[in-house]
Amino acid sequence: MVSEMQVGVITQTHGIKGEVKVFPTTDDAGRFKKLKKVFLDNGRERLELEIEGVKFFKQYVILKFRGYDSINDIEKYRGAALYIRREQAVSLQKDEYFIADLIGAEVVTEDGAHFGTIRDVLVTGANDVYVVTRDDGSEALLPAIRECVRKVDIERGRVTVHIMDGLL
Repeated sequence: MVSEMQVGVITQTHGIKGEVKVFPTTDDAGRFKKLKKVFLDNGRERLELEIEGVKFFKQYVILKFRGYDSINDIEKYRGAALYIRREQAVSLQKDEYFIADLIGAEVVTEDGAHFGTIRDVLVTGANDVYVVTRDDGSEALLPAIRECVRKVDIERGRVTVHIMDGLL
């Protein structure tokens, strides 16, 4: 299980007073209103930032961090990812999982045979779709529905599936 969850990416600055436009990578952008701190990681440095202000504009979240009061202070963090600790993550319902916990999970069939590894999860309107890389390098798309996904064991990093007729 991952210990931190990505909640957004800074896309650009917003105005001249140190605000940034953030593209949320979470299902609920409104959760930013409740967050007090985030971790910024731009690949070169990692900072814990205190959130001073939150606004919403179209599909973006506008954030203001304490101590960053001009465009010059914050501009260098364009493209940086924002993370929270797992404990700050939203509560999940039964049969809901964080995508970060599914990526890299081993996929096995009901008879225990290795099928592949989850490489990505596509979020569609009806149901999610697991993108599975097979051992031969081919790709399989498995719908995250009860008829196909039989068991998800996050602790073991394993997803048990039933390969429905016509799926492959």
